[in-house]
Amino acid sequence: MYEYSVFGKMLGMLKQVAPGVSRVAVVYNPDNISSAVYLRLSEDFARSLAIEFVLAAIHGIADLERVLESIAQKGGGGAFFPADLTTIQLRDQVIALVARHPVPAIYTDRVFVTGGGLMSYDADRLDIYRRTASYVDRILRGERPGELPFQQPTKYQLTINVKTAKALGLTLPPTLLAAADEVIE
Repeated sequence: MYEYSVFGKMLGMLKQVAPGVSRVAVVYNPDNISSAVYLRLSEDFARSLAIEFVLAAIHGIADLERVLESIAQKGGGGAFFPADLTTIQLRDQVIALVARHPVPAIYTDRVFVTGGGLMSYDADRLDIYRRTASYVDRILRGERPGELPFQQPTKYQLTINVKTAKALGLTLPPTLLAAADEVIE
């Protein structure tokens, strides 16, 4: 589960890294039930940043190829990859296609960046696991699960791939690099 305001922050970071971005393709699988929520909110955030929001529904790699080709040809394009099982399963192909149709892209999972993507901003999974363990402990001590409060991620990690930024001809703002939790050379 995501705190959806994070998407606005992600679009803002993409705009910092690539100020020329005026259109962002939000790549999602329409069969993913959470898509409707993050699409609506992402559109609101994009509008506040003067970014044209392009819905990019995909079901597989051929759909993604068409989306990236279109966004790259028109110029001023970028891509936003919210959490989605389809893109996670196809991550190696996603990274390769984004590199072939060079557009700045931001992801909600750092595995894309460690594999060659530009940048990600995602929940700190180690923190989530630690907090989950405390819930298990509380349940084993007799607390009822239904009475425990629902928790959202509270810590996020910014990961930036400098090599990919250079390949895209982007200059990374020093403030963003300083804020990064992980910089991949």
